[in-house]
Amino acid sequence: MKKITLGTSDLQVTPICLGTMTFGEQVAEKEAHQILDRSLALGVNFLDTAEMYSVPAKAETCGSTESILGNWFANNPGARQKVVLATKVAGPSRGMPWIREGAGMTAQDILNSCDASLKRLKTDVIDLYQIHWPERHVPAFGTMYFDPSKDKIETSIHAQLEAMAQLVKAGKVRHIGLSNETPYGTHEFIRLAAQHGLPRVQTVQNPYCLVNRTFDNAMDETCHRLGVSLLAYSPLGFGSLTGKYDQTGFEGEGAPMGRLAKYESMRKQRWARQSALEAARLYNQLARDNGMTPTQMALAFCYTRWSVASTIIGVTSVAQLEEDVKAWGTQLSAEVLAEIDAIRLVHRDPAT
Repeated sequence: MKKITLGTSDLQVTPICLGTMTFGEQVAEKEAHQILDRSLALGVNFLDTAEMYSVPAKAETCGSTESILGNWFANNPGARQKVVLATKVAGPSRGMPWIREGAGMTAQDILNSCDASLKRLKTDVIDLYQIHWPERHVPAFGTMYFDPSKDKIETSIHAQLEAMAQLVKAGKVRHIGLSNETPYGTHEFIRLAAQHGLPRVQTVQNPYCLVNRTFDNAMDETCHRLGVSLLAYSPLGFGSLTGKYDQTGFEGEGAPMGRLAKYESMRKQRWARQSALEAARLYNQLARDNGMTPTQMALAFCYTRWSVASTIIGVTSVAQLEEDVKAWGTQLSAEVLAEIDAIRLVHRDPAT
C-alpha cells in the first residue's frame, strides 16, 4: 500500500487505518494486542482511537481502549515510532455525563482530555488530535435535521482552535482534525485558523459506506477544495455490509453475535434501521452476483473512492483484519459502480 499525505500536513499514512473502538468491550486486551501485532506486520501504520472508547460507551469502559493501546506501546519498544496515532476529544456529553460535567465542551476540557489521553496512551505526543463531534448542536449519529431552536454554543470554534494551538505549541499534538462535521463547520475551522494563525484542520473523520454516502452531498466538494482529507469510518455499516445479517436480521433466531445483534443500545442506532438492512441486502447480493464477498465489495468501494484518503476498519479478530486488508487492490467495474448508484438512487442513505 502506497502511503498518502493527510491534508497539507507531513503525516504519511496507509490508506487503511485500524480502528480500535472494539478494544475493551468486544475484544479483550490480549486479543487486541494480537490484532495490533498483526496489523503492523501487514504494513498498516495508522491507528485511530478516542477517549470515550470502547463502544458501546459506558462509564466503566471509558478510556479503556486508549489504555490497551498504551500497554501495547509499553510492551513493544519501537512500535510507537512506526505508527501514526490518532485519537479524539469527545464533544458535549450527549447523554454521557461521565465524559463532560457541563452541557458543552470548553477549551479547558480539550486541554484536560489531551493530557488524560497522553497518560493512558503512554506517549508524549498525539500525531492527529480530532474533535469527536461538534460542540454545536448539529445533525449527527442518526439525527437527520439541523434544528436552530436546539442550537447552543458554549465554546466558539475560535476558542477551540486556540486550545488546540496550546497543545501544538506544547508539543503534545502534531496536527488536528474533526469528526462528524458539516460543510459549515469545516469551512469555519479553516477560515478562522487562517485568519488568526492557528492550527489548520487536516482531516475530517465522517461515516462513509454504501448505506451512508451523505459525504457525497457537499462535504466531498468542501474537503476537496479546502485540502482536507476524509477518514472514512464504518465502511461496513457496523457489519450489515458483510452479509452476516442478511438471513436473520439483527434479532432473528441464529443471528450472528455482531455488535448490532449483541447490544440492544446499538439496535437503536442508524445502522440498525430496517431500511438500512434492506438496502444492505441489495448491495450484498450485488457483490455475490459479481463474484465478490459483500465485505470485499463494500471495502473496495471505499478503498477506491477518490474522496477517501484512508478507510478505518474495525475488527474483532485477526481473521477479520486479514480479510479486510486482503480486499485492498479489488477494483470495481464501471458496471458494478453503476449498479451501486442505481441502488442508491432508490434507497438513498438509510443509515444517515
